[in-house]
Amino acid sequence: MSNPTANVSKPGRTPMPEQSAPIRAKNFLEVPLGYTPEMAQTEASRCIQCKKPACIEGCPVSVQIPAFLKLLREGHFASAAQKIKETNALPAVCGRVCPQESQCESKCILGRKSEPVAIGRCERFVADYEREHHLVEIPQKQPPNNLKIAVVGAGPAGLTVAGDLVLLGYEVTVFEAFHKAGGVLMYGIPEFRLPKAIVEHEINYLVRLGVQIELNQVIGKTITIEELLDDFNAVFIGVGAGLPMFLNLPGEDLGGVYSANEYLTRSNLMKAYQFPRYDTPIIRGRNVCVIGGGNVAMDAARTAIRLGAESVKIVYRRSRAELPARTEEIHHAEEEGIEFLFLTNPQQYLGNEQGKVRAIICNKMELGEPDESGRRRPVKIPDSAFELPADCVIVAAGALANPLLTKNTPGLELNQRGYIITDENGRTSHPNVWAGGDIVTGSATVILAMGAGRAAAKDMNTALQQHPSPTKTI
Repeated sequence: MSNPTANVSKPGRTPMPEQSAPIRAKNFLEVPLGYTPEMAQTEASRCIQCKKPACIEGCPVSVQIPAFLKLLREGHFASAAQKIKETNALPAVCGRVCPQESQCESKCILGRKSEPVAIGRCERFVADYEREHHLVEIPQKQPPNNLKIAVVGAGPAGLTVAGDLVLLGYEVTVFEAFHKAGGVLMYGIPEFRLPKAIVEHEINYLVRLGVQIELNQVIGKTITIEELLDDFNAVFIGVGAGLPMFLNLPGEDLGGVYSANEYLTRSNLMKAYQFPRYDTPIIRGRNVCVIGGGNVAMDAARTAIRLGAESVKIVYRRSRAELPARTEEIHHAEEEGIEFLFLTNPQQYLGNEQGKVRAIICNKMELGEPDESGRRRPVKIPDSAFELPADCVIVAAGALANPLLTKNTPGLELNQRGYIITDENGRTSHPNVWAGGDIVTGSATVILAMGAGRAAAKDMNTALQQHPSPTKTI
């Protein structure tokens, strides 16, 4: 292996090889192809090893970034992956889907005069290298402490809690409503951004650590939180924000109008993208319109083009400058031929005689004064309505808290939108119950959910070590 030395001039970041747009738009294979060892070492050598690394402050789980980059630069690839895993149990996932550009990389001092170190790409490389070369090691665990933790939801927050606490000697059981663990990593993020085999490998690593996973368990219906507390010392709730949000427009009940949640679940978890091997029903429209401008909207639009759509349009009520999606996802979508209709807002869905959507009535918008989000509020332009053909509409306007568990848990304080209220450590109003991730914050990023899980696990450990007897006394 080569071992590039630090380059004083610190050239720009090493480009990531990827599939060309015409080819990838017709398959579900991963778009970025990953660094070679030489590319990864070259990029890692750009890190100047700051004495006070701000990049760590930008990471919600406090990965020791300069330390793992130094190991990578020196050719110790597996050791670099193990360094990351000291605080992040899912590096292959985070290296692919974290918004590094607004977190760790945004703090990199090189970004002031040049381009920041490609931390996410390096993280992906070492995680992939460790997995592909069968170098994954099980770290030393603390002795069993005879305390039991129930984790509700096998998404990023819940898996982080499980991974942290099992290493501290706890007996951890994760209860997952679906038939596959992973949460949004499985049902939300498409294969071309996050291959499901990688998610399964990361989850299997937690199982090897000793985490027990119970699938097809709908907590709040078949089992209540109170019943869990009869058998467990504490409970962590990480059920996400899985209730679809619609816009309450006329015609929303027409056939072919999907929530992004349903559309992506059918494609990803239920494997519609592998038709005819899996005959999952999904409408493969010719003219597809996606409502929204976030990462979920990009995922839905890019999935639709791969399912055979002739035209895919993203309808967004603000301008390009306000798009909340990652710059990389927007760039990839445009390369794949997806059209953006900015300052455009849907008003009504029109149907045909068969009750299927055929078009959207839209209005053109202009930006007014800033709203509570700090972005300029879109205002309808009078007499600007027009008809936009669409035989499939995907609404990616956000998600709400699923009330099934929260409404059936007395003593659990919720805010006006139905999300669980916690303190900074994830403690809820219910004794012995912690929560984190999207069920607390609303729809956010994978790494922020993991950060919440890490904070909650630390606090759960502190509380249980102080009061290890029945949790009702904590």
